[in-house]
Amino acid sequence: MINNTIFMEQLNKYYAVWQEYNYVYEEWAKAHGLSVNSLLVLSAIHEGGKDCTQRKISQRWMIPKQTINMVLKGFEQKGLVEMFPMQEDKRNKLIRFTPAGSRYADSIILQLRKAELFVIEEMGIESMKQLNDNTALFVELFRKAGGKNDNETE
Repeated sequence: MINNTIFMEQLNKYYAVWQEYNYVYEEWAKAHGLSVNSLLVLSAIHEGGKDCTQRKISQRWMIPKQTINMVLKGFEQKGLVEMFPMQEDKRNKLIRFTPAGSRYADSIILQLRKAELFVIEEMGIESMKQLNDNTALFVELFRKAGGKNDNETE
């Protein structure tokens, strides 16, 4: 069995890369006049079509509903979104871009996707597939390990 020190070195490297990944997106958002949460909400509405709700955004990006609500109020004040009560559940609201919001979101998301696609092209599709596969495996195994406590053994 490999020494735990080597495992910990790799785990710490994973943490550092994960933090840097988040930082890069935060900096990108900031350079475009947004917080990272605003960018994620903008992206979710852009991709959500006509059925976008706060709940769906929260589930997709793991952002608290209160944070989403604050972002949406800011977008609403800027005339970027409108919210409409849902017919089947008046407590929930559908979120839609105004024409100005749609133009704004298109420009921001286009720039973001352009940067992301550049990265994938530079990495190569095989490296990107490996990154996705390895990350998915880490998540799957972490879920599997999540049910165990320190006293359990294999």
